[in-house]
Amino acid sequence: MKSLEELQKIKETQLEAIRLREADQKAKIVVGMGTCGIAAGAREVMSAILDELGKRRLTNVAVTQTGCIGLCAQEPLVDVILPGKPRVTYGKVDANKARQIVAQHVVNGIVISEWVVNRGEE
Repeated sequence: MKSLEELQKIKETQLEAIRLREADQKAKIVVGMGTCGIAAGAREVMSAILDELGKRRLTNVAVTQTGCIGLCAQEPLVDVILPGKPRVTYGKVDANKARQIVAQHVVNGIVISEWVVNRGEE
């Protein structure tokens, strides 16, 4: 960090990320952040999701994290929960897939079936 302006920009970026996490939501995204998820790249997935939501100015999506749910071989895992729809769990998500999940599933309501590892019941 070299200047006060740079520090202010970092502060604004982090406050925006917190706001995205806590917003009144119509959708919810949950990222598996257990040790297995983090080792498989869940931090990068979480960052990509927050970045994509920020770029699209989607303020009604809550982004949270959870621990290991026992599907370690499928990590990083991402759940998408839309109101009135069953929970959809995506496996082996990377940053690129995370951005596509936001664009296709969260924005357009289209489930990307080839990456789904579990669907909740309706």
